[in-house]
Amino acid sequence: MATSGTTAFDMDFTEIAEEAWERAGREMRSGYDLRTARRSMNLMTIEWQNRGINMWTIDEGTLSLTQGTSEYTLPADTIDLLEQQIRTGSGNVATQSDLTISRISVSTYASIPNKLTQGRPIQVFVERLRDAPKINVWPVPDNNDYIFYYWRMRRIEDAGTGVNTADMNFRFFPCLVAGLAYYIAMKDPELMARVPMLKDAYEEQFALAAGEDREKTSARFVPRIGRA
Repeated sequence: MATSGTTAFDMDFTEIAEEAWERAGREMRSGYDLRTARRSMNLMTIEWQNRGINMWTIDEGTLSLTQGTSEYTLPADTIDLLEQQIRTGSGNVATQSDLTISRISVSTYASIPNKLTQGRPIQVFVERLRDAPKINVWPVPDNNDYIFYYWRMRRIEDAGTGVNTADMNFRFFPCLVAGLAYYIAMKDPELMARVPMLKDAYEEQFALAAGEDREKTSARFVPRIGRA
């Protein structure tokens, strides 16, 4: 017998919710069952973002820097920056260059005596605000030719209306369903007896998915040793 020849399995949110309710020990029977599952999924994906980096949510972006302006707003769905550089000579094969810019803390930025000094930015302070993160570069750009080039971690998209597919890599589908079943069971007194088992299944599936969803390159760690 021939195999299907396809590898396109996907699930819309209604199918995810149905599978989760069944694992929790009940059938999904009402619009409220779907609505409460959607709310739980949105909360759970936020929990995932608190646990660490989800590789499929990493993307790159740029900001054109303006002479004399130190503060810039990042896209509203940005969680944090992972890497950042200052690009000079953008678009020119002979002169384009990405130069590392160091990230500093609020205390280090606050201690800079003259925040109006102009030059090529070498440091950036990231303000992780509620509505949208902002960056403050120092020195302040001394021309309009600098590009702030970055890699960021963005938010996972919401569950949607019920017909949307999940914004995640297929490897996380088992974890998604297991976690949603656990979240659902915690809200129903009749399903409380299943909560420990569902939690264990969820944590196991998350560990498997997170263990696969990682960089596959070698890493070298150098200790930073200060002198007395």
